[in-house]
Amino acid sequence: MDTFNIDRSKNLFERANNFIPGGVNSPVRAFKSVGGDPIFMKSANGAYMYDQDDNAYVDLINSWGPMILGHNHPFVVEAVEKVIRNSFSFGTPTEIEVEMAKLVVEAVPSVEKVRMVNSGTEATMSAIRLARGYTGKDKVIKFAGCYHGHGDSFLIAAGSGAVTFGVPNSPGVTEGTAKDTLLATFNDLDQVKELVNSNKSEIAAIILEPITGNMGVIIPDEGFLKGLREICDDHGILLIFDEVMTGFRLSYNSAQSLLGVIPDLSCLGKIIGGGMPVGAYGGKREIMEYVSPAGPVYQAGTLSGNPLAMNAGFATLSYLRDHPEVYEKADQATAKMADGMKQQLTEKGITHQIASIGSMFTLFFNPNPVRDFEGAKSCDMERFGKFFRSMLRKGVYLPPSQYEAMFVSAAMGSEEIEKVLTASSESLNEL
Repeated sequence: MDTFNIDRSKNLFERANNFIPGGVNSPVRAFKSVGGDPIFMKSANGAYMYDQDDNAYVDLINSWGPMILGHNHPFVVEAVEKVIRNSFSFGTPTEIEVEMAKLVVEAVPSVEKVRMVNSGTEATMSAIRLARGYTGKDKVIKFAGCYHGHGDSFLIAAGSGAVTFGVPNSPGVTEGTAKDTLLATFNDLDQVKELVNSNKSEIAAIILEPITGNMGVIIPDEGFLKGLREICDDHGILLIFDEVMTGFRLSYNSAQSLLGVIPDLSCLGKIIGGGMPVGAYGGKREIMEYVSPAGPVYQAGTLSGNPLAMNAGFATLSYLRDHPEVYEKADQATAKMADGMKQQLTEKGITHQIASIGSMFTLFFNPNPVRDFEGAKSCDMERFGKFFRSMLRKGVYLPPSQYEAMFVSAAMGSEEIEKVLTASSESLNEL
């Protein structure tokens, strides 16, 4: 951009602070970790977002993952337009819910039955409750840096040692809740075994992102997921994959198919709503039959299976099923940007790591490989903030946090890739 005027965004942020906590409805939007004020968007199309001051940005968050087809895709828009005048919600079953569930069951290897909810947080909370109800056990193992929404069981920080209970890391989370959550280190199978052996017959589930996106992209070590599967099988523990980010993004059959490890329960979101608020959890038939009204584990939602969201999601998923070239295009664009940035960083002598898989990637300003949350925390956050602000001024919208993944859409063409790499080269020169 020749000029970068964001006066309207600044004014809106000032107004928002009068009415909304922190001026935003989700903390990462506040730009606290990168500096500056958040940008208020008004429209998007294809690979671009446009803010209130009419600045255009190549979009590398894509609504934090859902817009794999790009913004405003005509196939999805048409699907929503066809039903929008029928009513936004009925509070009754609809045909599209059945068709949507069938599509998910046919696509995701672990899912034999699925329940629709309204967000990823609802999906993970419900899956944990189901795991406890099904197994009759109370404790859960999660991994530091894996974010599963803002349910109380997931807002847990590390205790004093590997086998201690976690402690609440948010006011409002009780110590009673925290004592049932055990915290492990991603990619550390021995630590998980120690936790299981120290809490015999007490652990209902192990939950994780099979490929992380909430501490940046971290790919599991060879054998890590398979090892977790074996531990769960040996001890009667349910393995839960949080595929809210990776589901239908890394492949049509999701990350579990790509990685060759099948969980007992899967949590989905983002892409399955085509950009509308949707979540889902599903798994083996005998486990899902424990969910009310079929079984005793209660979970409900007035707007679950909302017809607008179901139609947007069904259109997105069916388009992905029928057009596998979408994945090829998004993956190739990601690889070109990741490889281009890596070459630039190497030529400029800037220590870094780039983690990339499918249409997700992260640039870590870190000289060492990032395998877990401690590695992610050791990145140069100040340098990332400078890079982010420079890229923003040059018309590229990155995730406003070192801990987040970049998400690429199939709408990215050679022109957008060139814009990103040109902006990157210029921004790296400013560091």
